Amino acid sequence: MATRAAVLTGLDQPLVIRDDVVVDAPHAGEIRIRVAACGVCRSDLSMQDGTLPVPMPVVLGHEASAVVDEVGEGVTELAPGDHVVVSWVPQCGECFFCRRGQPHLCQTADAVLLAGGLLDGSPRLRLDGAPLFQMCGAGTFAEETVIPATSAVKVPRDLPLDVAALLGCAVLTGVGAALNTATIRPGDTVAVIGCGGVGLNIVQGARIAGAEVIVAVDVHPRKLAVAEAFGATHTVDATAGDPANAVRDLTGQRGADVAFEALGQGATIAQAIDMTRRGGQAVLVGIPRLDVMVTLPAMLGLVLQDRTVMGCWYGSSDIRRDVPRLVELYREGRLLLDELVSRRIDLADVNLALEAMKAGDGSRSVIVY
Repeated sequence: MATRAAVLTGLDQPLVIRDDVVVDAPHAGEIRIRVAACGVCRSDLSMQDGTLPVPMPVVLGHEASAVVDEVGEGVTELAPGDHVVVSWVPQCGECFFCRRGQPHLCQTADAVLLAGGLLDGSPRLRLDGAPLFQMCGAGTFAEETVIPATSAVKVPRDLPLDVAALLGCAVLTGVGAALNTATIRPGDTVAVIGCGGVGLNIVQGARIAGAEVIVAVDVHPRKLAVAEAFGATHTVDATAGDPANAVRDLTGQRGADVAFEALGQGATIAQAIDMTRRGGQAVLVGIPRLDVMVTLPAMLGLVLQDRTVMGCWYGSSDIRRDVPRLVELYREGRLLLDELVSRRIDLADVNLALEAMKAGDGSRSVIVY
């Protein structure tokens, strides 16, 4: 069958809308889905500009909700008609990391993250008779696609699919960074550098965790205003001076108990570490280019400070535990989802959404199919 999809054909090239992408039937352990909505994420931009390498041509998109159309052999936990959230990290439940309670590091995910295929290494999309790669084993900038069944989490049918899509990346990553990766105690001071889609979710994750002071740091005043709506108690305009000094000024020169970096830039990573108090945690959430390095004086920067600098991959999320938990928080009114969506667009407008992201305009564009 043929479907419409947005195809990246080269670095820094606009996506090309094609309506003749062929979708193969799902193999064993896979499902064919009808995508309902897909967020436009900075990771999509990172593959477009080469920050994250990926074979081309490729269908980007990974933060999605969908309806199951067909299941492959051996799939028993899902059925046609089920509503699902797509995870860009398949979690098998059987490997060393899954059994150790770290399914976000699932060994099967290594086959899909940058290779452009599914778990067997090959994609299920074709264009002009040739394989068409799929970002993170997903490729949800398409009306139909095939994904591993272990990349899907069933959600209630009354959950709006346009906001459910955001659970698959921005919310799991940001809220998960605050609730799973970091140790935030009630009354803590938290700083968040970068208030885009992921950063806003770190802010509200810190609020849910009970942080008393939440400092949002960004260069865009509009983003700082939005961060206040998500729970930031203080804001710092990073263009007005050193944000690490500003955080120290707010904490009696002590620094933040936990500081998050959500941009993946060398300079802001250094700022996050610098604004972390002695005995505190600096959590690196943003996706940096492969050549970005972290350099610290071992004695004065780490040992004497008893400071922890840690990476955060996908919010340390267990998708089958955390997606239902996030749905419940949303229903209780404690997790903001509708407010994350800055615009709803057609697939044909995906390039405009990517340009808006580059300009720092809006929190999240969501493609609605």
